[in-house]
Amino acid sequence: MGIFDKDKSKDAGGAPSGDQLAKLRHKYDPVIRLMHSTGVQVQTVDLDGGKLRLRAQAPSNEVKNKIWDQIKAVDPTYSDLNAEITVGAGAAGAGAAAGAAGGTYTVQKGDTLSKISKQYYGDPNKYNRIFEANRDQLKDPDKIFPGQVLKIPQ
Repeated sequence: MGIFDKDKSKDAGGAPSGDQLAKLRHKYDPVIRLMHSTGVQVQTVDLDGGKLRLRAQAPSNEVKNKIWDQIKAVDPTYSDLNAEITVGAGAAGAGAAAGAAGGTYTVQKGDTLSKISKQYYGDPNKYNRIFEANRDQLKDPDKIFPGQVLKIPQ
């Protein structure tokens, strides 16, 4: 690379590009999907120092161990991942999806606000709670996109 060639791995501000984040999110997609399906409250999914950073709270140690097993199945060294998965205090009695309201949710392909609402609240008609909590990034409740991180109000 010459001195005048642009480094495509960084944006104009010198930060890593979204391409690297998208690539790592795709790689660890099975982990993120498992987190959502087991009631894990995902707090952070972003890029930190060239590594995918996952911060989450599992409802139990059993679920936390399943997540780590999935991480190791994707990449035994997970050298491009920084994961911090804690177990919620008193979470042992909480139901997986319905009891997991609060926190954030990363939109997956095929998701709708109604589907997410059913997962978190047990009622697809409560989608407007999620829409209103995310007005800063959503203009239309029918237009959500994979990769968006939505706040899930309690």
